[in-house]
This record gives sequence, C-alpha cells and structure tokens, in this order.
Amino acid sequence: MALFCALRLPHRRLCPSGAHLSSLSGQDHGLLTEKTAAKWNKKKKARQGCSLPGSSWEERLANAVTPLWRLPYQEQLQVKYQSQRKILQTLASRLEKLGIDAQKPDGLCCPLQPVVPSPIINGYRNKSTFSVNRGPDGNPKTVGLYVGTGRARNIVCVKANHMENIPPEHKQVAECYEEFIRHSSLDPCILFHEGGHWRELVVRTTSRGHTMAIITFHPQELGQEALATQKALLKEFFVCGPGTVCALTSLYFQESTMTRCSHEQSPFQLLHGEPHIFEEVLGLKFRISPDAFFQVNTGAAEILYQVVGELSQAGGDTILLDICCGTGTIGLSLAHQVSKIIGIEVVEKAIEDARWNAAFNGISNCEFHSGKAEAVLPQLLSSWEDARPLVAVVNPSRAGLHYRVVRAIRNCKPIRRLLYISCKPEGEAMRNFLELCCPPDPGKKLAGEPFAPTLAIPFDMFPHTVHCELVLLFTR
Repeated sequence: MALFCALRLPHRRLCPSGAHLSSLSGQDHGLLTEKTAAKWNKKKKARQGCSLPGSSWEERLANAVTPLWRLPYQEQLQVKYQSQRKILQTLASRLEKLGIDAQKPDGLCCPLQPVVPSPIINGYRNKSTFSVNRGPDGNPKTVGLYVGTGRARNIVCVKANHMENIPPEHKQVAECYEEFIRHSSLDPCILFHEGGHWRELVVRTTSRGHTMAIITFHPQELGQEALATQKALLKEFFVCGPGTVCALTSLYFQESTMTRCSHEQSPFQLLHGEPHIFEEVLGLKFRISPDAFFQVNTGAAEILYQVVGELSQAGGDTILLDICCGTGTIGLSLAHQVSKIIGIEVVEKAIEDARWNAAFNGISNCEFHSGKAEAVLPQLLSSWEDARPLVAVVNPSRAGLHYRVVRAIRNCKPIRRLLYISCKPEGEAMRNFLELCCPPDPGKKLAGEPFAPTLAIPFDMFPHTVHCELVLLFTR
C-alpha cells in the first residue's frame, strides 16, 4: 500500500499528497483485537516481575521508560490501538453525560484508523535529556535516566547505553559528559539546597549530521571568574579533549537556579560552534534553537504533517491557524496549499526560528506571533473579518490548551474545521475535547456552535513506549 511504501523510503521520497488517507482506511483491523490487549497485559505483569529487586538496573530502566521494548513492533502497534480505542470510548461516554449522542455502534465517538507506524523503530529520538544523580554503585556523578521517584526517595540514575529509542550519538555525548564531570573538582547538583553544580544534559541531533549539546549548571555562589573557568574547561574537553569524538556542531551552557529555565530567564550561552542546527522536513530546511520545540521523531513527523495537510482540506483560499506552532514546521510545510499561515508560539526563540525558516525557504504567505496563545489568539479572533475559509491546527504540550484558547476557537464562527494533535489525549486534552464539543454554555462564555469529533488517526512517534500522537479531527 502507498503509505507503507512511503515508510520504507528516505524522508524526501514520501508518497505524494492524497495517498495517505486512502491507504490508511484499507488497513486490516482484524489483528487489532481485545485478545491482543489481554496478551499485552499478561506480558506487562511478567515485566513488572522483572522490575523487582534482583533484576538488572538496565532492565528496570527499559521497563520504566520503554515498557513495550520486548514486544515485536506489530504487537506494539496493536497495544497502542487498543489504548486509543479506550480514549475515544471515554470521550464518547463523557459526551453522553453532557447530553450529546456521540456513541457510534462500536462505542467510539468517531471512526478510529489503525496506528500509523514509525518509519524508524530504534534510535529515532532527535532529542534526549539526561540527568545527573547517584548511580547503582552510589557514584553521584552518573549521567543517565531515572529509575524511581523523588517522592519515594528511591531515585537511581542508570546509564542509557542499552535504551533502544536513543541513538548512539546521544549516548556518546552522555558518556563523555559523565567522564568530564567525574574529573571535575565541582560536585553535581542533585538537590538545589544541598549545593553542587553539574546538572542535566540535553542532546539534539538531525538527519543532516548535526549535534547540539546543552549543559545545565547551577552557579550557587560561584563568581564570574570561577564560572568562566568552568566554561573554558568544558569547551576544552569537547573541542580539544576526549569529547572531540562527539563532533559537536554546537555546545551550549546555561546557568539555572530552577528546574527548567527559558532563554529569556537565563540565556543559553554558546561556548563552541554554530548557534543553530538544521533539519529537513518535506523538502524544507528548518533551524533549531536550544529550547525550540521540534517533534522528537523527524521521519514520523513528516508523515503526520502530510496527513494533517490532507485532513485540513485546506485550499488555495484558506487561512491556516497554526496554534502552538514551535519553529513553524506544520504551517510552513502546508504553506504551498493555502492562502496564508498565522502561527502563534510562546517561546520567543522558536518564533525567531519560524520567521527565519519562512524567509530561508522563500515562503512569504505567513506571519508568526510570539506570546501566550491565550493572550494572542482571543485578540486576533475578536476582530476577525476575513471572509476566507479558516482552519485551525493546534499542537499543545501535555498540559493542553488554556481555556481562553478553546473559547476563542469555539466562538469564532469561521472555524469549521479543527485538527487537534495531542501527545497525551487521555490527560488535559480530554478537558479541551469536552469544551469544544459541549452544548453552548453562556456561563462559561461558550456561545459558539459545538464541534463534533469526526475522525481519529494515531501516529506512533514513540516506538517501544506506550505513547501515541493522536490527530483528532473536529468539524461543525
């Protein structure tokens, strides 16, 4: 079939537009049964047994982060299909409680297509975050991923060399960073109030062979001279020392006294190399800043964007609202088929990237707004007078959309078609779905005609994990 032919080809040889949706509908649903889910639950219990003390730390980490890693890939897809069925059943049930007859004969609120597989199954991540903490041997300068929780006070940091979803380049940078901090005279920062300095590492890579490393450092009471010394040592290690094997395109350093810190709160300091790395998606070139959002699985993202373009049914006179647009990948990839793109993103550096991406690729029919969507969108739509068709695409974080964003979309009459892309549809996104579809509620200022879920397509952006990216089409 056309889609599966596309999955076996390099990114820039994907099937032409129009092939994806027709091929999706022809897939065999027969394999995606409750029997498969039962089989998975049995294996899950067996794996949980492996997670008890006595099993290797590597197994425990793999079971925690990539719990489907033992299953053949087709069975992973079947497990994920069943989880998406349950989400749509839950949505249908909750809509029924609101007085909306949403249930179809199979108990779902809308048709559900099979899970679209990832073109790359192992080492697909283009971004990995590594922590610094005590390893299984008690060494506090271990770079890896967590097993355990802070609440239970049983956190152990396990090296990620065996993790199937992380590419070798990321593991190599983590190994080198661990070597560096183990030779450093400064302590790691495990708990802020206990002091220490060396914190997490973020590695970003692209299919063009670029590698960016971002190291977070707690300055504590260090003066500027001492900080400069540490930055110089770090640069020397990765540019002239053992870290040269990583061939970093960019080396960034961020002083942070918080768990997460934006560029505006504490600027990313470029110690070596280029300020950006570059990726290609559907024939377009995109630049990536240290904290800009970019889909973690580039090959799968290309397929997702093509299907989003087809589901939008956007024509040459359409205006596309790209809400939570990141570096503009979705909007810019669809710019050729619409009249205008309007992107909104809270991360200012990502908007800078989006504008650069548009200019570099010669795309002029777009505008990008920096700011919180709940502040920008209502103001933008309140005075909307353009007669052209308006289609919205939203791709929020796991926290979902702010209520004011949902209200602005709901109350904007020209928006008849909405594509909601969610990496956690069972979470806060579920609240958004109900707000979009509930009967008009003057008390909540939801005066507009309700949307209805029309079609759901899951995409496997995260092989070996239980997560899916769900594209849910709403119409009215």
